[in-house]
Amino acid sequence: MPEDNLDRVYVVGTADTKGSELAHLARLIGDTGAPVCRVDVGTRAPEIEVDISAAEVAAHHPDGAGAVFAGDDRGPAVSAMAAAFSRFVASRSDIAGVIGIGGGGGTSIITAGMRRLPYGLPKIMVSTLASGDVAPYVDISDIIMMPSVTDFAGLNQLSRMILHNAARAMAGMVGTPYRETGKQRSIGLTMFGVTTQGVSSTIGHLKDTYDCMVFHATGTGGRTMEKLVADGVLSGVLDLTTTEVCDLLLGGVLPASADRFGAIARSGVPYVGSVGALDMVNFWAPDTVPKIFDGRRFYHHNSNVTLMRTTPDECRLIGEWIGRKLSACKGPVRFLIPEKGVSALDIKGGAFFDPEADEALFRAIESAFVPSAGRRIERLPLHINDAGFAKAAADAFLSII
Repeated sequence: MPEDNLDRVYVVGTADTKGSELAHLARLIGDTGAPVCRVDVGTRAPEIEVDISAAEVAAHHPDGAGAVFAGDDRGPAVSAMAAAFSRFVASRSDIAGVIGIGGGGGTSIITAGMRRLPYGLPKIMVSTLASGDVAPYVDISDIIMMPSVTDFAGLNQLSRMILHNAARAMAGMVGTPYRETGKQRSIGLTMFGVTTQGVSSTIGHLKDTYDCMVFHATGTGGRTMEKLVADGVLSGVLDLTTTEVCDLLLGGVLPASADRFGAIARSGVPYVGSVGALDMVNFWAPDTVPKIFDGRRFYHHNSNVTLMRTTPDECRLIGEWIGRKLSACKGPVRFLIPEKGVSALDIKGGAFFDPEADEALFRAIESAFVPSAGRRIERLPLHINDAGFAKAAADAFLSII
């Protein structure tokens, strides 16, 4: 979160091509009374006066400013400036907020730096790309992407209005920063639609004692949770929905990173895990499912989401991967196996009910897992969404926290 000594709004853009817009935005923010620092991340001579030059930013590249300015090819120069700006931002101690303007190159450069900043510190990117797929720019950060509507090619009636609103939004956030008032320690939980009932019940047992942060297990959810573990924000984890591993290993569209469980293992935070939604791989609309999966068992969650049941062989692969990862954990681990099903679809009469595949999963985890005094697996004759399983998960966590 922002601290009291972080007191300047960094207004960032490529002053060689977006000079008039950058200067106008800085004036708008300055008019609110907020101190402003104009930062150039362009690769050519600036059109306006700035407070921090592109050369000063570029000097933060691991290979020096020459890595940014040496060649004539703009593509490598933009990539190098993004790396430099990311390191530049990390070196500053006076940032109250960052607001950027840009097209493709500027957005890539500026958001690279924004992603290095802590959650809660205001970040607004006014971009020509903001109405498209912004996942590569936002990733797991809290960047606000604001469409510029028109291109940045000189000020006009519409761009003045957009920049005015962006400036006021930044000034409002900086002028009234969030102050944490709660005293509860925070814990992370993973959830998917098909494990909502069970995870919600688990929260019910813990919410009076802990600040429960729930992460949607869509790839970014797991990565965000583990970043917060690495940052020391989370005091423990109830990772009841590990479905992202299926997509990582089998080619789904919501994959974990290869370092899933890594932050948990390295940090030693108390960990309770389970096999939530390991019965499914996620794809988009039916016509996007790779042909190699023709003839498989599918469930159409909606018109844009297609779920594929994991086979016994795939479950063995998934289980072995998870078992090895859990064995690297330094802290206390309780991994709970619900023998009667791992999701709302994997239940007697359900679309993905498959006891053979489930048992292959469970045995693979157990065979790859190396138990210790602090790490153990426990089987429960319950479904993952049963009230009894939720209580067991909460009790297991309380026993190791």
